[in-house]
Amino acid sequence: MSSVRLVTIANQKGGVGKTTSAVNLAAALADNGKKVLVIDLDPQGNASTAVGAVHTSGTKSSYEVLLGDCTAEETLQGSGNLFCIPATIDLAGAEIEMVSLVRREFRLYDALHNGFLEKHGFDYVFIDCPPSLGLLTINAMTCAEEVIIPIQCEYYALEGVGQLLGNINMIREHLNHELHISAILLTMYDARTKLAEQVAMEVRNQFGAVVLGNVIPRSIRVSEAPGFGKTVVDYDPSSTGARAYVAAAVELDKRGDYVPHPTTGAIGVSPEIYAELEG
Repeated sequence: MSSVRLVTIANQKGGVGKTTSAVNLAAALADNGKKVLVIDLDPQGNASTAVGAVHTSGTKSSYEVLLGDCTAEETLQGSGNLFCIPATIDLAGAEIEMVSLVRREFRLYDALHNGFLEKHGFDYVFIDCPPSLGLLTINAMTCAEEVIIPIQCEYYALEGVGQLLGNINMIREHLNHELHISAILLTMYDARTKLAEQVAMEVRNQFGAVVLGNVIPRSIRVSEAPGFGKTVVDYDPSSTGARAYVAAAVELDKRGDYVPHPTTGAIGVSPEIYAELEG
């Protein structure tokens, strides 16, 4: 049995730092000696860009893996401890093409659980998916055991979170019994504002111990890094953003997989709070 931690970074809301968190947690863990794979399931390919992977149209990518046109092995890029299965723009039409395929919700699972993960000995696999719940995200969630939800410390932070929790519970119930939220990461924290403090407090009150202690501050360096085809951890290791991601990655690794209390199910919160968020 592989000890790899399979993690989907998910939030149906855009602009919350989902891709940024996926690639920087991955890079920080890789720098810390862990062997890490980033799987890009977003047609925009931003995670591929950030880790320096080639993802021009025609490059073998997650699109071909999902359709069964090539193996995960053939798409693998990277060196050292950080690897990537990139996404190309071809992925934009994949959901329509996958509808008629056998085991359409498990295409990624089948591609990885055929000896590929064991052969490479990955410690972590981070799956970055689009901000929607189509077949791409469902494939990520049937493949992973853990979900990390980035939540931004701004207005309407919890908007849509109830729907996301409902979707995770639905996938857990029907497709993947192992799926659960293992961490919530607070992003875009601006210590100068009262709002950020209030949002952080509200998220901690709602979700309790599943929320990571380390928060990611708003940082220009974090925004700049992808333009150079790098994670902020590599672009400017001494920046506040890079140091925050390194600290969050260390915390994530040290505490292991956070498994919620049996009475709260996949989402790690009480039924009352879940109903309130969903409403």
